[in-house]
Amino acid sequence: MIFGRSYKWWVVGMLWFVCFFNYADRQAIFSVFPLLKAEMGLSDVQLGIVGASFMWVYALGAPLAGLVGDRVNRKALILGGMIFWSLITIATALSTRYWHLVLFRALEGLGETFYYPASMSLLSDYHGRDTRSRAMGLHQSSVYAGPIAGGALAGLLAQHYGWRSGFFVFGSLGTVLGFVLLLLLREPRRGAADPDLVEAAPASHASLLAGVGGIFRSPMVPVLMAVFIGANFVAMIFLTWMPSFLFRKFGMSLAMAGLSATVYLQIASVVGVVCGGILADRLARQYLGGRMMAQSVGLFLGFPFIVLAGWTLSVPVLVVALACFGFFKGLYDANIWASLYDVVPVERRATAQGLMNCLAWLGGSAAPIAVAAASQRYGMSASISASSICYLLTGVLLVWGIARFMRGRVPATSAA
Repeated sequence: MIFGRSYKWWVVGMLWFVCFFNYADRQAIFSVFPLLKAEMGLSDVQLGIVGASFMWVYALGAPLAGLVGDRVNRKALILGGMIFWSLITIATALSTRYWHLVLFRALEGLGETFYYPASMSLLSDYHGRDTRSRAMGLHQSSVYAGPIAGGALAGLLAQHYGWRSGFFVFGSLGTVLGFVLLLLLREPRRGAADPDLVEAAPASHASLLAGVGGIFRSPMVPVLMAVFIGANFVAMIFLTWMPSFLFRKFGMSLAMAGLSATVYLQIASVVGVVCGGILADRLARQYLGGRMMAQSVGLFLGFPFIVLAGWTLSVPVLVVALACFGFFKGLYDANIWASLYDVVPVERRATAQGLMNCLAWLGGSAAPIAVAAASQRYGMSASISASSICYLLTGVLLVWGIARFMRGRVPATSAA
């Protein structure tokens, strides 16, 4: 083998870069909202719709992406989707009207929705119970690195070369990477890391209804999905409006606002997902709900820092609030999919993830518009702080689910 026995970790690295561009491309537009507002005469609600159009299509396409991901070559879905969304990113730079922005953001959502169900399913076939949270946690760090690069570089390039320049850069680099990885990434056998869990009837032979219904054998599945909806709602508020919030409230430049809105939160999240992955793998060896326990810690401890980020008038305090929220967000994020995979059949993983992504992003798509509307009456500071209630409620729900459905220790033979 070209990479030897360590290939499963090289797969994490390759997918890391794909996901990096996935998130850099989608984040770039938020840093140039002030320029779009001035050039096209857009309102905050219209800007919110630009952000939400991506989320609507991304969410509605996710169930189909999951069903397809359980039935066809996942490498083709991942890299074909990457090349498509990178070309759409380039096309976004050619927008001259409001409807162009909405259309291209929607098409980008279509391209990107196929990535996560296929990539996490593929990754789970390289990493079993002992390394899955760490592998997915390391991969998840790209979810934070991408917005940092997308937000900061798009803002910096916009200041000097206009708002379109960042889209040309990210789209071109992503297209090149997609073609390079066609030579390096390999499709594994489904269930290779969990041979004892693979059912006799493969997913490709199951009906559509059976494919969807099979993921709800565990009552913990809808709990995890509901929790992800709440957590993603809060995340979308920070990704969409924090650059504009800093630009308006603290008078930062476009580049500084784009950087500050992402770098402190996202770097802390990288540390959080690494710690969350290590902690969850250890807990999962002992407790049935071990990965979910790590997630609940992140939700409860992240709650007060959301409040602080919205209300503070001090930049240093804001930095601390964003960093602390980011770290605890990482504890939760590291185990979003690993926790789900603990309670769904191997051959339904992409389907389950697609449905979960759909529901979470439909919920998240309401966030940009809701905050824009609420801020007209209550101010953006109060609206951002109020979103902390979602984190608190989801934490309570997750703890209830663990106590109700995931009590007990892992059998000694499974934990070994």
